[in-house]
Amino acid sequence: MADLYAYYPGCSLHASAKEYDRSLKAVFAKLNIELEEPKGWVCCGASATYCIDESLAVSLPVQNLRSIEKMGLGEVVVPCAACFQRLKTAVHEMKESAETERRVEQILGGKYGYSVAVRHPLEIVEKLVSGGAAKDMLIGNLGQMRVACYYGCMLVRPPKIMGFDQPEDPLTMDRLISAIGGSPVQWSYKVDCCGASLTLNEPDIVVKLAKDIIEDAVESGAEVIAVGCQLCQANLDMRQARINAQYSTDFHIPILYFSQLLGLTLGIGAKKLGLRKHIVDPMPVLARYGLA
Repeated sequence: MADLYAYYPGCSLHASAKEYDRSLKAVFAKLNIELEEPKGWVCCGASATYCIDESLAVSLPVQNLRSIEKMGLGEVVVPCAACFQRLKTAVHEMKESAETERRVEQILGGKYGYSVAVRHPLEIVEKLVSGGAAKDMLIGNLGQMRVACYYGCMLVRPPKIMGFDQPEDPLTMDRLISAIGGSPVQWSYKVDCCGASLTLNEPDIVVKLAKDIIEDAVESGAEVIAVGCQLCQANLDMRQARINAQYSTDFHIPILYFSQLLGLTLGIGAKKLGLRKHIVDPMPVLARYGLA
């Protein structure tokens, strides 16, 4: 019998990050895990809502958690790092302030029972694969491909709220990559910010931040950067051409989701994993390891 989790994709995974959504669903299906989206889920508000109304910024995530609670499920998989942070932060703020809890309950017209655990998919698949439960499902490996595991800033900060691995040197993705035959590189930028949504109004800042991250990964010997956040993926993937033009570099390093790399070792095809959707073509690197 398949394990069942609620699945909150957030807005991006139904739009600009469809390959993340597609690869995750394919991987979870292979691992005999069923995902169920809450009916009528709403945008979590990300960071923009706080600029307008703090109570609404808490209410939107809690509305989704209430919907999951009504489904009778105790865990929700949240792949978007921004959504993951917002859902966890909303619960924290409700617990910390009776007044916030009262306002949110008034806005939503009901209480939240605090019964839903918010999980990032990386946590779930890493335990299955590294722990050996999914070992027999792997039909290939990464052949010691050198991978820079990039967590970004939102998965780990603020540490008191997120509780995701070690905030300065997380190793969850590193363990997963090692378990599927990759070779995680040692590097200094695994939790540095890529600029996130500043890419829309401060692109120069994002170009500089992305350049520093990619440069350190390449200098550390990485052939691929693995991510678990669609904002990180977009910024590092789409900005390489501008970085090369502006800084006279020659970066062409693929930026892949951890779910895509895992999917390859589970025998899932490139089309199903959305590998053709990236700006920097990953196929030459993957072909060197017999994965394309």
